[in-house]
Amino acid sequence: MDSRTCLSTSEPIAPFGLPRLGNEGSRILKMELSTLVLLVMACGLRVGADGTNHRYKEGDHVPLFANKVGPFHNPSETYRYYDLPFCSPEHVTEKTEALGEVLNGDRLVDAPYELNFLEEQRSKSLCKKNLSKEDVAKFRHAVSKDYYFEMYYDDLPLWGFLGKIEEVKTDSGKDKYFLFKHIHFNILYNDDRVIEINVQTDPNINVDISEDRKLDVEFLYSVTWKNTDISFEERMAKYSRTSSMPQHLEIHWFSIVNSCVTVLLLTGFLATILMRVLKNDFVKYSLIEESLEDQEDSGWKYIHGDVFRFPKNKSLFSAIIGSGTQLLVLTMFIFLLALVGVFYPYNRGALYTALVVIYALTSGIAGYTASSFYMQLEGTNWVRNLLLTGCLFCGPLFLTFFFLNTVAITYSATAALPFGTILVILLIWALVTSPLLILGGVTGKNSKTEFQAPCRTNKYPREIPELAWYRGTIPQMAMAGFLPFSAIYVELYYIFASVWGHKIYTIYSILFIVFIILIIVTAFITVALTYFQLAAEDHGWWWRSVLCGGSTGVFIFFYCIYYYHARSDMSGFMQTSFFFGYMTCICYGFFLMLGTVGFRASLLFVRHIYRSIKCE
Repeated sequence: MDSRTCLSTSEPIAPFGLPRLGNEGSRILKMELSTLVLLVMACGLRVGADGTNHRYKEGDHVPLFANKVGPFHNPSETYRYYDLPFCSPEHVTEKTEALGEVLNGDRLVDAPYELNFLEEQRSKSLCKKNLSKEDVAKFRHAVSKDYYFEMYYDDLPLWGFLGKIEEVKTDSGKDKYFLFKHIHFNILYNDDRVIEINVQTDPNINVDISEDRKLDVEFLYSVTWKNTDISFEERMAKYSRTSSMPQHLEIHWFSIVNSCVTVLLLTGFLATILMRVLKNDFVKYSLIEESLEDQEDSGWKYIHGDVFRFPKNKSLFSAIIGSGTQLLVLTMFIFLLALVGVFYPYNRGALYTALVVIYALTSGIAGYTASSFYMQLEGTNWVRNLLLTGCLFCGPLFLTFFFLNTVAITYSATAALPFGTILVILLIWALVTSPLLILGGVTGKNSKTEFQAPCRTNKYPREIPELAWYRGTIPQMAMAGFLPFSAIYVELYYIFASVWGHKIYTIYSILFIVFIILIIVTAFITVALTYFQLAAEDHGWWWRSVLCGGSTGVFIFFYCIYYYHARSDMSGFMQTSFFFGYMTCICYGFFLMLGTVGFRASLLFVRHIYRSIKCE
């Protein structure tokens, strides 16, 4: 049987380095944490049916909503269900949707099928449709692009293809396009509840739409009901099992073992080398201090008067640290919600809601961190620094969103957000994000914390000696980003297949372990490169540690290019724009977050080694 003829729901298509807060900063953080409790409750809402308790009696109406249609290989390019000339009820009612569902491109409307509880139907007529030439052309285009439809029945997703293509080996060389006319619903129930629904299309009941001509088509459907022992609480478990099959788990655990071995080897290597080298350095420098002869220091001690010299563009530097800290906290909260089961299969709207709300609530952390650190660096224009912090990540994200939303509007796709949704997002930014950012910034400015430098800084900087090419910024970034990326490479494929495909991802515990490994490897490799840089008497480690730590984001972006061309079948301007637009923003976010991790780790290391020696 052709893959287009059956699409069943049984096989779904598919803190580290945080600054120490003062009393005011702690109070802000506690307020934000308490507010997140409400978020956990709100994110539990799913694409819901009208049946509040999901219990039905024989003959009761069970809600069925048609969601969207679109090319199977272009997950972002989806359209409203009735953009195609399907049979429709007399009065189409749109379902009210939550913020996350709208962001996910869901546009649920009433479907004309009557799937009343325990009522079987055998080849019932849905409607008789008079298709014009334009209607036939629309359906043929949809079949040629492997269009699928998505519906929700009592909160359960179901999918099906619209038709099939048969290659005809004739002199004309034209393929045959067929539109399926009959859909069969196989529904499982337990007592008074719906447990599972599968949909099949009969490949033998179709209509030829290869030519532009008027057609009279009668659409049919049938329904069968079967009893099952599966409980209502376990009806979503099958979606989880598709992502946790033995072969999938084996690959996941292989990725974990590979990453753990990488971490152990790296940490062992660094611990052995750095401890031995630092021990020799400490002994050498102590002997020099005790010697009566005047000897000139060399190595990393030689630049002790410049190593804590504040970096250039301190406002931008502080904004990066503030934004990166916020994104790190945001990621931790997302993992927390995932591990407690909020993001169960096909509840993707909750993830988008969580991202928007948590980002808004954690903006105070970005403001406090950036402003406090900026004042430690003896900055003067803290207002500009606060504005830069607020726009550093949101600015490119908003510009990307408005461009992609314009593209979606041009295509009349469901990815185009309604004006009301855009207004809600702007209100969240104006009434929540901005006030918390300002409150955190004012608190950070008034915290009056001083930068803890164990060495005095010389008035004039020493000249950095000429270094070998491999000690340059670009080669160091390449070395720094390769190891962390290799630790997450295997898991990235499953993430991409979930976000940009029809797979589902539910093994968040493994993903969390991989993320922790990513943080650890990034911190250690950045510390090692910082030491080698200081040993070569190059005191410009501030920006280098951020660039080296965030270089993994660059590797992820190159993987995006590889995935698009080699591992996916996505095509078209809209899908390409959405993929590279949003993935560029995500990679940029990883750059800020991991750059902050790299800098914080390097700062702890540099402070430790210079506290351990006597510097005059």
